[in-house]
Amino acid sequence: MRFSETALPGAYVIDIDPHADDRGFFARGFSADEFIAHGLNPVVSQTNLSHNTRAGTLRGMHYQVPPAPEAKLVRCVRGAIHDVIVDMRPDSPTRLQWIGVDLTADNHRALYVPELFAHGFLTLADDTFVTYQVSQAYTPGTERGLRYDDPALAITWPAAVTVISEKDAAWPLLEEVSA
Repeated sequence: MRFSETALPGAYVIDIDPHADDRGFFARGFSADEFIAHGLNPVVSQTNLSHNTRAGTLRGMHYQVPPAPEAKLVRCVRGAIHDVIVDMRPDSPTRLQWIGVDLTADNHRALYVPELFAHGFLTLADDTFVTYQVSQAYTPGTERGLRYDDPALAITWPAAVTVISEKDAAWPLLEEVSA
């Protein structure tokens, strides 16, 4: 696996090193030892699966606060997504900055999302399937969210949002709450 730190310290794009032959390829998609060597949280408490029937589906922007902050390893195994994370760490020099990464079934890429980063994605293809390993179980009362279209964040999405849950559309703007 190849780990490339992003402009947001602690967040990594992870590429596989495929070993190909006439059958296809084999690659390691996760290694606790390699995560530890890069200073990343290797704990997997649960694995989430997300099937999205239509392109333009937005899920997010979600994160959990203490006592149950979660790190995620996100991978698109069918279709394509534009994955976005926002640094919500209170004392971070990159607080409220964001990055977006295309994760596709073809590029086999994963995104490591550190604790206290908001996370969301927009599907770029119909019938998209995303899996993510999470370091903490969903903990009611610790979930927070950001509006995907908050002008204070100015996230650039590569396509129109056509499907979104009522909950995700209703997160308050940053100016309305203390993040």
